[in-house]
Amino acid sequence: MNDPTSTSSSEPIAHVRSAFASEPILNYVARHVSEPDPLQHALRAETRERTGRASGMQIGDDQAVLMEMLARAIGARRAIEIGTFTGYSALAVARGMGPEGRLLCCDVSEEWTAIARSYWQRAGVADRIELRIGPALDTLTGLANDESFDLAFVDADKTAYLDYYEALVPRLRPSGLLLVDNTLQRGRVADSSADDAAVRSMRKFNDRVTADPRVQSVLLHIGDGVTMIQKR
Repeated sequence: MNDPTSTSSSEPIAHVRSAFASEPILNYVARHVSEPDPLQHALRAETRERTGRASGMQIGDDQAVLMEMLARAIGARRAIEIGTFTGYSALAVARGMGPEGRLLCCDVSEEWTAIARSYWQRAGVADRIELRIGPALDTLTGLANDESFDLAFVDADKTAYLDYYEALVPRLRPSGLLLVDNTLQRGRVADSSADDAAVRSMRKFNDRVTADPRVQSVLLHIGDGVTMIQKR
């Protein structure tokens, strides 16, 4: 009988990442994720070339597919992203929302988001995305009181996650989704010997979400942990 986790078949065509799965499993998953298109491949390659080690901040192709599908499935028309980097996650969400959707991206880097702008333009979704450079909490505070979102994604400075959460949950429409990245911190949240600022902040965030009666949530061990939160 053939081993279903064998790596002897064709090379993976998608890039997936996880600190919690073996290489054979990751290779198998990578061969069973919808293939990134040439533009996505190009964005990943340029990100790796121009940002070096920081390219590890880019989400995997599997997470991008998940985000695009969720945006489409809930009929999202208004979304917000905290932490844009080179624009791969924003591209996924914008495509999922379709031409009627509007995505507000918040980031502090002109250099990295310049890459994002270029690829959004090439993908034909630039008219759906508004990029604001500056602290995200300032952007959120400056929004109209009645501004709401169907979908939100947080992938920024980990020590501010609770602040982002408390600012975003009131702005989610009922049944709206909030996706939060890196919530497992390579498993260190469960390691009692790990005590750096990011891990402490993430533990507080995870505990707060679980105890919050306004939402229901599930922590997925895709990538470095993605928490999916739905407003009740």
